[in-house]
Amino acid sequence: MSDADLSILNEIYDIILDRKNNPIEGSYVCSLLNHRKGMDKILEKVGEEAIEVILAAKNRDREEIIYESSDLLFHLLVMLAANDVKLKDIVSELEKRRG
Repeated sequence: MSDADLSILNEIYDIILDRKNNPIEGSYVCSLLNHRKGMDKILEKVGEEAIEVILAAKNRDREEIIYESSDLLFHLLVMLAANDVKLKDIVSELEKRRG
């Protein structure tokens, strides 16, 4: 049974949305959301982090899996926010698949 409190994902997503709606100079999130490459930059980061998770898992490096998975989740949240996809939309889809 999982005992993880996933509220941190909501908190991070809310911060990302805030940066999207209220840009702050020097913000990493803003640099991704407003990059000259547009969505391609965000997707490059998602792809890069996914590959790093795969390599960490292949190498059975638990600490690296945790570290890189955190990076992947973060960049995935940025991509979702950039596309106006809410976390509740993802939760709803997962709930549909569960049954």
